Amino acid sequence: MKVAFITLGCRVNQYETEAMAEKFIKEGFKVVNHNDAADVYVINTCTVTNMGDRKSRQMISKVKKLNTEAVIAVVGCYSQIASEEISQIDGVDVILGTKNKGQIVYFVNRAINEKNQIIAVNDIFTDKNFEELNIEEYQDRTRAFLKIQDGCNRFCSYCLIPYARGGVCSKDPEKVLEEVNKLADHGFKEIILSGIHTASYGIDIEGDWNLVRLLEEIENIQGIDRVRIGSIDPTFFTEGVIEKIAALKKLCPHFHLSLQSGCDETLRRMNRKYTSEEYKNIVVELRENIEDVSITTDVIVGFPGEDESEFDSTYKFLSEIKLSKMHIFKYSPREGTKAAKMKEQVDGAIKELRSKTLIELNDKLEKEFINRFIGRKMKVLYEDNFKGINNLYEGYTPNYIKVISKCDNNICSEVLETKLLKMKDEHLIGEIL
Repeated sequence: MKVAFITLGCRVNQYETEAMAEKFIKEGFKVVNHNDAADVYVINTCTVTNMGDRKSRQMISKVKKLNTEAVIAVVGCYSQIASEEISQIDGVDVILGTKNKGQIVYFVNRAINEKNQIIAVNDIFTDKNFEELNIEEYQDRTRAFLKIQDGCNRFCSYCLIPYARGGVCSKDPEKVLEEVNKLADHGFKEIILSGIHTASYGIDIEGDWNLVRLLEEIENIQGIDRVRIGSIDPTFFTEGVIEKIAALKKLCPHFHLSLQSGCDETLRRMNRKYTSEEYKNIVVELRENIEDVSITTDVIVGFPGEDESEFDSTYKFLSEIKLSKMHIFKYSPREGTKAAKMKEQVDGAIKELRSKTLIELNDKLEKEFINRFIGRKMKVLYEDNFKGINNLYEGYTPNYIKVISKCDNNICSEVLETKLLKMKDEHLIGEIL
């Protein structure tokens, strides 16, 4: 039988999809492209925005047209939040939440045999265990995502994720290290530690485990050259943390440091746990202690109550701290959150204008950052052919600058000293030394 997957949303979902695919393969299924006819379609959903919900419904409709007899399984965050709503959509056979994806094959087989819709969505606030979704048969890749944590305790006023993923739960550190060793044995050079709120890793584990200690343990594993952290909350950088991570040779000097707004009044309404001054101090300390560090971020424009003065504060703040890349999002009201009920919702045209303004600022700052490295020699981990061209390869520097270089040999998965020659579009042209 053939199974196809559609993954919406974050890297955690991508990791979980690959783990589910492996379970189907072990049961004799063949994985095919989601645009092809399949016997089973698994849609791993996202519910961060209303658009995520809408895309999930569109994907259900799409795959139903590809094969009217197929079993459709809808899993993940949207399923967790709105299982009853999804159950009313014609063609959906299996509905699983965020905690039981490991049993996906069992439930699909039940749906096939029983010819009935199956809903298996656990209470996210009583099921506090980390669900083991390990990947054993690794594909031929150079970078591996490793999910080490799930859930979030922050309850930002615009976000539904704590209701979809539940509270913080961490993967057993010994199992994390075991998986890192397996990745090294399979030839992976770089791992990316990911989670819903990675900074919270270890707070639910007995003993003194936290993200810093886990990074220190991974430092000693042979074969892994690079370690990256997924998006990290500023609250991770408590006193002494930067000094400890600066001593790690494998940790890449690249941090996606979540901001959302450069205005303290906006941050308070968002229920973020830091001020713009505290964020700036972290950026300064990272730059002082870690050579060539790249700091990227997310920013939301048009949050309820954000007037011209608040937006100007954010623009001025971002202009001053000069981050290497900013992902700009227009606020979208999310039913079920406090922010959706707030008065002073911002007009869509104003959001669009503010978004364009910050995107222009980002383009300028990103070019400034990348240009600083022209003429430098840096190690690049080459990952794949660039746009399928045989003698062009793309890869990334430790601080996550994309580099394109020519080579007649296959250099995928190799870390090579490269001279950075010039900027083209949003990447650098390199020469392998």
